[in-house]
Amino acid sequence: MKNGVLDTARFIPSPNCDARDDEADISLLVIHSISLPPGKFGGNYVQALFTNQLQPDAHPYFQEIYQLKVSAHLFIRRNGDIVQFVPFHQRAWHAGKSNFRGQHRCNDFSIGIELEGCDYQAFTPVQYEQLISITTSLMHYYPQITADRICGHQHIAYKRKTDPGPEFNWSNYLLGLKESPLLKN
Repeated sequence: MKNGVLDTARFIPSPNCDARDDEADISLLVIHSISLPPGKFGGNYVQALFTNQLQPDAHPYFQEIYQLKVSAHLFIRRNGDIVQFVPFHQRAWHAGKSNFRGQHRCNDFSIGIELEGCDYQAFTPVQYEQLISITTSLMHYYPQITADRICGHQHIAYKRKTDPGPEFNWSNYLLGLKESPLLKN
C-alpha cells in the first residue's frame, strides 16, 4: 500500500471524498454491494456513478441516482478485479446517514468496500478471496479495525439500506479472516 492506495488496485480518483478530521480514528470497515442497473453486472456504470459521470439517459433507473455524490474506497468486481476510488486516509462518501454502536457519521471513521452484487444473488468465490485479503491488509495497517468492527451497510443504516444483503456469507468471510496467516502473526 502506497499513499493509502492498494498496490493491487486500479486507481480511478473520485471527487466524492474529503479530508478526515482524524486519520488516526480509522476503526470500522463497512461492506456494501452495488450493481448498476440493479441486478446487472459488468460495464462501467458503478465507476461512472462514483466519478459523477453517470448519464441519466443510459437507463431509466439512472434518472433517480445520477446526481448522487457517492463513492466507496474500493470496488471488487465479480471477477475479482479491484478498483480504488478514494485513498484510505481520506473520507469517502459511502455510508450516508449512519450509526455504529452510538457513533454517528460513520464516514468519518470507516473504510467502505463495495462488492459488485445485489441482495438476491450469491457473491463469487474470488470476491471473497479478494475481500479477505484486503481486509487482513487493512486490519494490519489500521489495527483499530478488528473483526467486531466490520459490518454491512445494512447494520449502520438500518431500515434505509439492505446491502450487502442476505446472500453475503458472513460466516465464510469471518472464518477466512480468522485463518489468515497475516492476522495470526
